[in-house]
Parts: sequence; structure tokens; C-alpha cells
Amino acid sequence: MQQSYQETLDFLYAQLPMYQRVGASAYKKDLGNTLALCAHLGNPQQQFPTVHIAGTNGKGSVTHLMAAACQAAGLKTGMYVSPHYKDFRERIKINGSYIPKKKVVEFVSQHKEAIQRIQPSFFELCVAMAFQHFAEEKVDIAIIEVGLGGRLDSTNVIQPLLSIITNISFDHMDLLGNTLPLIAGEKAGIIKAQTPVVIGETHPETRPVFEAKAAEHQAPIWYADQEYQVQVLSGPQEAPGRASYQVYKSGQPWGEVLQTDAVGPYQQKNLATALKSAEILGGIPAFQALCARKSADSFFPQRAWEGFFRLKELTRLQGRWQQIGSNPTILCDSAHNEAGLSAAFQAVAASSFGQLHIVTGFVNDKDLGKALRQFPSKARYYFAKANIPRGLDAQELQQAAAAQGLKGKSYSSVKNALKAARRKAAPTDLILVIGSIFVVAEVI
Repeated sequence: MQQSYQETLDFLYAQLPMYQRVGASAYKKDLGNTLALCAHLGNPQQQFPTVHIAGTNGKGSVTHLMAAACQAAGLKTGMYVSPHYKDFRERIKINGSYIPKKKVVEFVSQHKEAIQRIQPSFFELCVAMAFQHFAEEKVDIAIIEVGLGGRLDSTNVIQPLLSIITNISFDHMDLLGNTLPLIAGEKAGIIKAQTPVVIGETHPETRPVFEAKAAEHQAPIWYADQEYQVQVLSGPQEAPGRASYQVYKSGQPWGEVLQTDAVGPYQQKNLATALKSAEILGGIPAFQALCARKSADSFFPQRAWEGFFRLKELTRLQGRWQQIGSNPTILCDSAHNEAGLSAAFQAVAASSFGQLHIVTGFVNDKDLGKALRQFPSKARYYFAKANIPRGLDAQELQQAAAAQGLKGKSYSSVKNALKAARRKAAPTDLILVIGSIFVVAEVI
């Protein structure tokens, strides 16, 4: 008798270690299980073209932007992202539609013997499931987001048309290394032989790492920020949920005003990375041949503009600078490391509101000192534990924050913390929910 969808999810969570829930013990430092699973499935990852995206911050947004551009061009586009907020199926989408529950059940049921024999991690199984779904549904192209690192990430069994590395900053240092060059070395592991690579942000410590890896593999390399700059013209204050940008190419205004529902303090960099990546992808002969076969429009820049304008509609992007309430304004954002938090709070500082209320929580393997130093002292804090095993105890977080001069109370749940913030906030105040994707997941 076939299991139900919920029974299938229970099996996945119970039988397979999941990094997002249990941490480093679930991280497999080789590709053996993924390769074995893919071989069992007939190597579905070889049956469609891909774009591979790594980076410390912005890789999820750039994945969605590239998928939207491909969809706007008329291509049937698969997208693999992680982790998920509420629904496991958020990880595996085609043209914005989640993998059907029936397909998840069938995949686990049909391959349970191999799963029990190979003993993959949760993430390894998700990647294989995505590849199988994309192959069965005959996608034209798939945009694949790296889960963690790059070199040893389960997604790194593909031969993409284009590799993208958004940026490098400090995160997951226990697994990837404690210096920027070491972290860059892990991310650079997605650079493949004679395969173009776009780096989103130039950094003096990481540039030599990327240049050496690209030279080793004879991979053409570009830096998006060396050519494209994106300036905010108007933000969600003027048009809720939307932002307008002026694009500059080589220092000159370029193209019409770019409007998108990708809002947030970091989207200028993500848009610049996506624009350069779309330009390079659009010039790759294999991609041009694909577009010709599918009667698809070459998507740079016109279709990229269109895709970015309809980003959330096309891809179901969520959790990034997302407004979930008014009077007071309530924003949530999944920034969780030093660089992401810094950008978020710079944007908060430039905004106009009464009192700032911050609902926050972290996982227990974060470098709390570096993260908490980004938080403003002139805010009221509501500390909570995310409802996962890795969630940091709220009272422990409260004490660590107090040592940094951040004052507030601890709450038994994220929802209770947000309720308390709502009670205390005036209509002109701002409530920000931030610190972990799992905290955001409980309020969206």
C-alpha cells in the first residue's frame, strides 16, 4: 500500500539527516551518494541544460531572477532551491509550480530500496528527486542553486552552461573554512572546464582564488560589478512591493527603467549579477540553439526586464524583504549572516518610521558575536527560538544580545514574539522579523 504524502515526508525527515534541522552531522563531504543515486535513476541530470549558482548571499535571489528571465523568454524552466520555508515542495519548481505531492510520494515509493541501500542525506535525496522531476517533465533548462559551499555540494554533479558565484562572505565557517580565500575555494568548486563563470562581486582576497581556478579549467570569467551598477530610483515606500532601478553599464545609463517586485537592500547587487549572467548565457551557442529549437526569444535584455518585473508571479519568490503587515509595517527577511544582516540594517537606518521592533532568532551554530554586532542598539527586541532542533534557546540568545547592548524579552515561540511586538508597536512603527530563514518561515 502506497504511503500518503505526509507519511512520505515523515519518512524523509525521520530516516535521513537534514542539515537545516540537525546541522553539521548531516553534511556529507563527498559526492558519492549523489552520484550513486543519480546512476540508479539513469543520470537524469544529464538530460537537460543547467545554470549553477553558488555564493554566500544572494544566490537564492539570483536563482529566481535567472529562472524568471528564462521563463519570460518562453522556456520551460526548472528551479531547485533550498531550504524551504513552509512546504517541502518549494525546493523543486517548474515555471513556478511546485512538484506535485503525488510525484514526491511516487519517487520515494519507487526508489525506497535504493534509498535504504545508499543511505543519502535529506539534501542528497532532494537533489536527485529534482533532477528526476526535471527530466521526466522535459524542462528546457534548469536553474540549480547550491545548498552549501560548492565543491562538495550535492548539486555539483551537473555540467552547466554557465556557473555563477554571487559573492563571498563569512558563513558556515565550521564547514567551509574561516577565511574568505578558503570559503572562496569551496565556492569555486563549481567552476567547470571551458564553462563560463560570472562572479557577482569583486573582492581583493577572493579574486585570485577565482582567477586561478578559472585558469586551471580554461573557463572564461567575468565580474558583474565591473560592468553593471544598479541604482535605486524608488522603493516600496512609493509603490508597496515594487522597486524601480536605473541600470548603468560601463558607467553610462543603460536600458529603460527596470521595475521589479524584488525589493530589499541587496537587490541592486543581485540584479547586476543576474543581468551580466543573462548577457553571457544569451551568447552561449548551446543556449542560442536551445532557444531556436523552442522558438524562444533570446532573453537579454528585453526578456530579462520582463521576467524581473514579474519575478514573484513567475517564480513564487518569498521571504526576502517581504511585507506581511501594515499599521505598523511588518517586514520579514531571511538575512542570517554578517554581510546579509549588515545590508538589511543599513536599509532600515535609511527608512522613516517611529520605533523599531525586532523579532529575531538564530540557529545554534551561528557566530553570534559577529551577527549581533550588526543589530542596532536603539530597537526593542523580542527573542525567540525557531521551531527546529537547531534553534538557539531564546533565553541564551537574550543573554548574548544583552552583552552586546541589545535589550529585550524572550518568548516561547516566534509567533508569540511577533504577537508581543504587534501589541506594543504604534501604527507608525516598524516591526522587522529577521535572523534565520526558520524564524521567517513561522510568520509568512
